[in-house]
Amino acid sequence: MKIAIDIRETIGTKAGKGWYTYVLVKALLKHDHENEYILYSHQKNPDLAADIKRRSQSATPVRQKIFKQRGLSWHLKVLRDIKKRKPDLFWGPTSYIIPALAPKWLKTVITVHDIIAFLFPEGHNRKALFLERITLKRALKKSTNILTVSQNTRNDLIQWFGVSQRKIIVAPCAASSIFVRIKDAKKLNAVRSKHGLPDKFILAVGTLSPRKNFTRLIQAYKNLLKKHPDVHLVIVGGKGWDFESTLENIDPEKVHLVGYIEGEDLADVYNLAEMFVFPSLYEGFGIPLVEAMSCGCPVVASNNSSIPEVCGEAAILIDPYSIGSIENAMHEILSSAALRNDLIQKGLEQSKEFSWQESAQTIKSLLQNV
Repeated sequence: MKIAIDIRETIGTKAGKGWYTYVLVKALLKHDHENEYILYSHQKNPDLAADIKRRSQSATPVRQKIFKQRGLSWHLKVLRDIKKRKPDLFWGPTSYIIPALAPKWLKTVITVHDIIAFLFPEGHNRKALFLERITLKRALKKSTNILTVSQNTRNDLIQWFGVSQRKIIVAPCAASSIFVRIKDAKKLNAVRSKHGLPDKFILAVGTLSPRKNFTRLIQAYKNLLKKHPDVHLVIVGGKGWDFESTLENIDPEKVHLVGYIEGEDLADVYNLAEMFVFPSLYEGFGIPLVEAMSCGCPVVASNNSSIPEVCGEAAILIDPYSIGSIENAMHEILSSAALRNDLIQKGLEQSKEFSWQESAQTIKSLLQNV
């Protein structure tokens, strides 16, 4: 079978959807020796080069198709190439445009990470919002099957769009194997120095955008300083939609915006933190939650969307709209070593519930059955 995949999000700096696509495509190339793959992008992906080279020497090759156009022009180019190469299946792991416009003979599978464009339109890029609103409904109808990353997103699709339960397969996200507890003090101190991290800090990870709710977190942290003046706040993440609102009235001596960090450095940062706070207003999954738990970092997280599903009993759940709720949870962990240790142990256990290998196998089976 010939399977085509949009892999654009796997290139360069990767957010949640990019990591999802990268890890699962890499797993498919490694373990699926039966199917041929066509990988569409706007430039070559050096991170997948070794996997592609190895597979290209086998009986079921992998081809990269690069079209340098951007926006709608790229999608139209891909659609023309699809009509020429006639794959059996197209998987859209991050975008609905090609599945929405695909010819009737082409079977399609899409991954729906969330329906943020419908639930929080005010915190969304307007162009992206428009495209998602006009393509998702059509892609849902045309797709043979739909993948979601959580039961919560599955329920959203059933409730909002009337999608048949039988069409939806849940394949959760996970944390990379590099996210573990680290005891090497020399290594940890090197990362602390490299990124200018304070001795004692609360950690938040996510793109700077209104939905991540860092504005309320920063206000809660300011209130917390009255009780814990020695603790700092570190936010790891790139600048997103309307990021300026997050940066208003922060004290750079106490609130550290360190930008994007990935890989082993990020695992070290989780290990250095007193706790991880995730006050998001909505998440389709929330990979940083599993990363933090895997590293033995106590978690404070919102009580909405997929977040309780991911955390189980391994986090203090807060009302993300309540500054007092966020502050109180942080104070509890800073004030109780017993509570902190309990959350660490529960988090380590809860993180074992999520596996990229299992999700890759689920997706492989789905693509073959389609």
